[in-house]
Amino acid sequence: MPILANVIQQAFSPLISLFESIMVFIHEHLVGGSWGLAIVGLTVLIRAVLVPLTYRQLKSMQEMQRLAPQINALKEKYKEDKQRQQQEIMKFYQQNKINPLASCLPLLLQLPVFISLFYMLRTDLKLDICGRQLREHFSKVLHETITKNSQIPSGKKGHVAGLAETGCNTVAHGSAKFLFIPDITSKATGVALVVLLLLYVGSQLVSTLVATATADPNQRRLMLLLPLVFVAILFRYPAGLLVYWITTNLWTIGQQFLIRRHIGGPPKQAEPAAASTDNGRTARAVKPALAGAGVTGSGAGPQRSAGASPPPPPRKKKKRSGRRR
Repeated sequence: MPILANVIQQAFSPLISLFESIMVFIHEHLVGGSWGLAIVGLTVLIRAVLVPLTYRQLKSMQEMQRLAPQINALKEKYKEDKQRQQQEIMKFYQQNKINPLASCLPLLLQLPVFISLFYMLRTDLKLDICGRQLREHFSKVLHETITKNSQIPSGKKGHVAGLAETGCNTVAHGSAKFLFIPDITSKATGVALVVLLLLYVGSQLVSTLVATATADPNQRRLMLLLPLVFVAILFRYPAGLLVYWITTNLWTIGQQFLIRRHIGGPPKQAEPAAASTDNGRTARAVKPALAGAGVTGSGAGPQRSAGASPPPPPRKKKKRSGRRR
């Protein structure tokens, strides 16, 4: 696992350097020296860049809901041939200019930010927050003079915890504090962890309910279960990651309300395409004629529409009586 972690960190090193530079700028010039607010600022910046994709995501979800009857009709028509079914559905998406992956793109594009922030909080960002105190700390515990950050061991060295395991609050009390979180570079514990998890689960559920209001019910239920899965993972990570995710959820809630207000509610569902047989064309041609004549329904005999006057009874033919002259 350490080898794999190092490989991932090396692969993301350009993004880590980029996001670190952005956070240092936000910290020094925009938020008054708060590293927690620097994470919030980075989150807002990333989500603002993704607004066009999120707008397309919501439009695509609404369009898929509108065309759901036609998609279901294709699934039913080719249910015996799964390969043909997929081909016809993809052809239908292309004809209607629908991207079925549009709903996943904003989430996928946030993963590199999340991974980069994880590695920043473990190593690089610690050097920005409490680099001098870290150098002094490792000089004492390793009994050697450390004057450069590059001399600080990233992992364990003998029985001494390395940079990844040493939080800023350990060497410089309060240097990485944010609100009720003692150290954003280390795992949260106790009351701080409980509050963070409650904020995360609550904001994630609300943002999911808002974002998937027009989605398929089964997909929506699956999305609502994901926060509980992530809880088992996130509590092990630095608290700054939970700050990032909670900020993302709050942004999503506000953004979805604004976008829905702008583009309106979901459109009405389209009816499945009628069959292109001669019988289908005849039925479509006859139906308006019947409606114009006040006849509806498809039973054996014609039915009068509501409010139409009954036809007059047939005149009886009078029998002529008497002898022929």
